[in-house]
Amino acid sequence: MTNQNQEIISYFEKLDRSFFMDTHQEFANLDEAIPIGHEQTISQPSLVLEMTLAIDLQPQSKVLEIGTGSGFQTALLAAFSNAVYTMERIEELHVRAKERLKEAGFTNIHFKLDDGSIGLEEHAPYDRIMVTAAAAQTPRELIDQLAIGGKMIIPVGTPFLQKLLLIEKAENGKNYTEVLNEVRFVPLKGKYE
Repeated sequence: MTNQNQEIISYFEKLDRSFFMDTHQEFANLDEAIPIGHEQTISQPSLVLEMTLAIDLQPQSKVLEIGTGSGFQTALLAAFSNAVYTMERIEELHVRAKERLKEAGFTNIHFKLDDGSIGLEEHAPYDRIMVTAAAAQTPRELIDQLAIGGKMIIPVGTPFLQKLLLIEKAENGKNYTEVLNEVRFVPLKGKYE
């Protein structure tokens, strides 16, 4: 295990999940997805950690996150990268996550209220893209916004079952895809529903 992975695991184990929840805080220690309102969930901790380790964050990474939600995953991304651009389509979740993450002391997170299905072109390319909602197919726009050598994690499939994909954009311009897991995320709203 790399030092970086050990640091991420150590940080993750100290991160108080209940801080990112306005309701159901008594269930914060359970390893399962918990509702956060608006038909959205805070993902199960083991999956958040798996995705964070798999995306291979680097100190200089510029990260795009689609689906801020509660801000739980955002905190992990921001703690181990240079900058995070995070997008959330539900205004109440967007505002609460922004408040929480500023209270937690993060200064390298840029928030955008939008559906995120076609990414955030004005700040591309991104070294890492983390998508926390399920697309019916991989959005072409997100692939285009991924830097050469960049990595993206995205759940792709039906509303009931998706494959968690790790996509890497190689120097030769080809994309290499690895299936990490089978998952069930809320749907990505917008162009790729």
